[in-house]
Amino acid sequence: MSQTLLTAKNIAHKFDYELFSDVNIELKEKESIAIVGRSGSGKSTLLHIFSTFIKPNSGDVTLLGKNIYSLNEEQIEDLRRYELGIIFQAHYLFKGMTALDNIEIATLLSKEKIDNDLLERLEIKELMPQKIGELSGGQQQRISIARVLSKKPKVIFADEPTGNLDKETAKLVMEVLLEYIEKNNSALILVTHDVEMAELCNRSFKLKEKILKEIST
Repeated sequence: MSQTLLTAKNIAHKFDYELFSDVNIELKEKESIAIVGRSGSGKSTLLHIFSTFIKPNSGDVTLLGKNIYSLNEEQIEDLRRYELGIIFQAHYLFKGMTALDNIEIATLLSKEKIDNDLLERLEIKELMPQKIGELSGGQQQRISIARVLSKKPKVIFADEPTGNLDKETAKLVMEVLLEYIEKNNSALILVTHDVEMAELCNRSFKLKEKILKEIST
């Protein structure tokens, strides 16, 4: 029986206006969930709530058996370092360092080893000696994804990970992410504008008019 990795109950949040309310979702091992919606609908905010970065106005998030907003800062940092993989739209790579150095930092912090098969699968192995500043945006994005997956996270949160990639590379990245969660009993929550990428996931949800609803396939 698949283990539940994330449960969100009755999540509501607002800034100057209400973004969403009564959001409920459950994520199991080997499962991939896509969240789609218009710009400004609150998709990224919801992802940040699920992934420990924003405390919701109301509701609870249980991640890997822990109510994350009852944890102290040190416990949250440990969770991020060892258990979570977070892929942002921005790469947050160290420009003056090589691709290999960037990935090694993540593996040293998480006490894992670099997966050479992963580098080959993402078609970036030959880029390892190059400085980040010498690489294209698409290459940097794949380095960033390799850095995250090399940590061996249990849950991956991805915010538009294919947004700046051409169709072929975007499909490759999605295949690698889905292969990873299957192989490692992990799970993925993906925020995307790209309906084609969303359709590759097991389940899709749409955030519209402040409500998160599952899309029937």
